[in-house]
Amino acid sequence: MADRERQVTRAFVALADTLVDDYDVADLLHTLVKQCVELLDIEAAGLTLVDERGGLQVLASSTEQARLIELFQLDTEEGPCVDCFTSSTPVLVADIAAEAGRWPRFAAEAASDGFASVHALPLRLRRQTIGALNLFGHTAGELSADDVALAQGLADTATIGILHERAFRKGEILSEQLQTALNSRVIIEQAKGVLAVSGQLSMDAAFTALRGYARRTNRRLSDVARALAERELVPAVVLAPAAAIHRS
Repeated sequence: MADRERQVTRAFVALADTLVDDYDVADLLHTLVKQCVELLDIEAAGLTLVDERGGLQVLASSTEQARLIELFQLDTEEGPCVDCFTSSTPVLVADIAAEAGRWPRFAAEAASDGFASVHALPLRLRRQTIGALNLFGHTAGELSADDVALAQGLADTATIGILHERAFRKGEILSEQLQTALNSRVIIEQAKGVLAVSGQLSMDAAFTALRGYARRTNRRLSDVARALAERELVPAVVLAPAAAIHRS
């Protein structure tokens, strides 16, 4: 129990560390999904965020497989992630196969990807819902009430960081904040591709190298990604300490 409490404390500290005046939204969201996998009885996590047109976009994922199943839900407009965002309430699915009648295409895709359970939690502040946090398991089963509460707490912390309550008080435009996060995600995907090709890495390993370099050099994740995408930063510099470990 003591170890668990220390892990939870570290998770919230890690999130809090990103909530500085000049924080990086992309890093905040990736910290969130990473902490969920470490703390909860799940295999992968993904996060979707609403864009300025009201559609959902995938912003962060713990694995490439999780990113792809998230994209599938958005492309087909079917699945617990979509329902969670639409209803602004948790959608907890202990056995995806048992819900094949509700989400036939999603259930089939999830089974082919090896996912048997999914729990979707809304990113919301008061009456504003901006996305969903999605937790995937390889085996069927419910999350404990404590784990659901912890996941929602992590999601709520990230939501506050994204929205900045001060922005509401000052009347700043929410869509501009969210669009910044979405633009960062596009650049990060491009940078992952550059590293994957250059270092012959999986997309997951490429992201690990990207984020590790940003942390080591105390730079924004999105800034490093942009430098790679625009060829201002040589891939070999980013990959040097990680290539031998993470080759696919």
